Amino acid sequence: MATTISINGQKHTIDADGDTPLLWVLRDILGMTGTKFGCGMALCGACTVHIDGVATRSCITPLDSVGSSEITTIEAIGATPAGAKIQKAWLDHEVVQCGYCQSGQIMSAAALLKDNPHPTDADIDEAMSGNICRCGTYLRIREAIKQAAQSS
Repeated sequence: MATTISINGQKHTIDADGDTPLLWVLRDILGMTGTKFGCGMALCGACTVHIDGVATRSCITPLDSVGSSEITTIEAIGATPAGAKIQKAWLDHEVVQCGYCQSGQIMSAAALLKDNPHPTDADIDEAMSGNICRCGTYLRIREAIKQAAQSS
């Protein structure tokens, strides 16, 4: 069954079952590999995208639940004000080590700053709690989010 969805401001007609996870639509059908597969159970955050601006785990989001919502992926987050600030801060604080989780981390951080431009440490911890970094760069992640918030 063909479904039309909006990703990063472009319409895409997808021929897939409605229960196909959005993650696989992005990666396997559209070739957008910036969004990563981690656990497949919405526990690690590697697959985070924005659906109408809300950080959402794409590994458990079925295609038929997307409807007319706007999906934003890591490929386009830098075009948003919060995303651009987060990406700059990520580089300034050298957050990335292996990099595997970073697209999900950035997507969660950008959603946080969009909704809360001046988060407290507790706000940051809560917003980022669903994102796992096996390299342990959590302190640099927090400092990068604080820097991005200060540039608001």
